[in-house]
Amino acid sequence: MPLEIERKFLVLDDSWRNHVSESIRLRQGYLTPSLEHGKASVRVRVDGRQGHLNIKSVRLGIHRHEFEYVIPLDEANEMLDTLSSGPIIDKTRHRVPHGGHVWEVDEFHGDNEGLIVAEIELGSVDEAFEVPEWAGADVSYDPRYYNVSLVSHPFKDWAHACGSTEWDERDY
Repeated sequence: MPLEIERKFLVLDDSWRNHVSESIRLRQGYLTPSLEHGKASVRVRVDGRQGHLNIKSVRLGIHRHEFEYVIPLDEANEMLDTLSSGPIIDKTRHRVPHGGHVWEVDEFHGDNEGLIVAEIELGSVDEAFEVPEWAGADVSYDPRYYNVSLVSHPFKDWAHACGSTEWDERDY
């Protein structure tokens, strides 16, 4: 069974921008209502060139079951426009090589403007990796940083809900 092993970090500054090897704008939406309901999230993503259907187990942590399939671009756009259960996540994904790995830095737009997170996919849970100087707190176990959570609890509302960008579990 396919397994995704991923660590997620907040980004401290813009020094990563000097090392970007590729950038692509992504739009994604969820066909399932939220992280709180069900055993899996079902996501449709469009990267401008093709569509993807992605199914991930709902589980906190650095490893989850994940299935991903390429689907026709026109069908992916139709699903985003007609079947998404909430707002569309809009972000630019930047690929940044560092320490023998390729980090994916997601710069969010729209309701999640101002949020920038870096992810690294690993081959095993205990695989060693070098954390870049521009990566801050590890938020791999914090559900508010999951894209499926950002649909119903966007970054723009965090400060409004609790007076700062610090998360309060009452907001989740």
